[in-house]
Amino acid sequence: MNTLLVTGGYGFIGSNFIRYMLEQRGEWAIVNLDKVTYAGNPANLADLESDARLTNIHGDICDRSTVESLFEHRQFKAVVHFAAESHVDRSITGPEQFILTNVLGTQVLLDVARHAWDGMYDDRAFVHVSTDEVYGALKEEGYFTESTPLAPNSPYSASKAGSDLIVRSYHKTYGFPATITRCSNNYGPYQFPEKLIPLMITNALHDKPLPVYGDGLYVRDWLYVIDHCRAIEAVLTRGRRGEVYNIGGNNERKNIDLVKSILDLLGKPHSLIEHVTDRLGHDRRYAIDPKKITKELGWTPTVKPEEGLELTVRWYLENREWWENLLRRKDR
Repeated sequence: MNTLLVTGGYGFIGSNFIRYMLEQRGEWAIVNLDKVTYAGNPANLADLESDARLTNIHGDICDRSTVESLFEHRQFKAVVHFAAESHVDRSITGPEQFILTNVLGTQVLLDVARHAWDGMYDDRAFVHVSTDEVYGALKEEGYFTESTPLAPNSPYSASKAGSDLIVRSYHKTYGFPATITRCSNNYGPYQFPEKLIPLMITNALHDKPLPVYGDGLYVRDWLYVIDHCRAIEAVLTRGRRGEVYNIGGNNERKNIDLVKSILDLLGKPHSLIEHVTDRLGHDRRYAIDPKKITKELGWTPTVKPEEGLELTVRWYLENREWWENLLRRKDR
């Protein structure tokens, strides 16, 4: 049985990926390394505790001794690296933790894996999960491609761009078997309720104002999380080492239109929308061109935008205890 190390597996995308892999890839065992910060929620995987293929370990990717111990005691076939601080607003008020986790933590993980896998690179894989935000912002036309220059505009996206470049350097310098994925905005089950879609859903269910930055005309490309998991699996198993793969949902929406759709699905009035002071350095538009991953690996998004939003709203309606427990937490 192959063993896969997943970092940040208690988070939103990480936990969905672990679920997906356990369902689709019975030949893989998974070790989840997670620091269990405010966004790392053990409840995301609580129903899988009896699955012998999954081992959860509380630890920090910045702690080299912890990472070295894992690699000494496990023969990891691959690593999928999700662990990151990822909320733009938090990076504006406190950028230091983003640099430590996203940059230093990635370097520690790479370096330990490099030494542990020495002489076995042809049979190993390291997938670094990044974001389209490293490209900066687009005007009204055009799309991010894998050759778009990096131009991050927030401490969060700058820290992710830094980690991307470190991953690239390990491939170029050492021949390390790494690939990078850059995705558009994810949504779906288990997303922490500070992010746009779950925040709007949970506020609406409490009849609280729905805060929309500025004029609400910011455009994002939305990707259902399970489609993202399918893409990561494709890169992990068939992707070319040293390459970057953009993963997009072909689903551009203005923030204000997305919020109105959520209110309509919940039967709530648009009067709950409250325009608030704009975010510092707010990128106007993101949109990804996923032609490369489609051409090389045969991946395309399968969940239609309307279907994905309905599935997500339904999940939050049916799992109120999950997100209400998070809202009551003092460390959020």
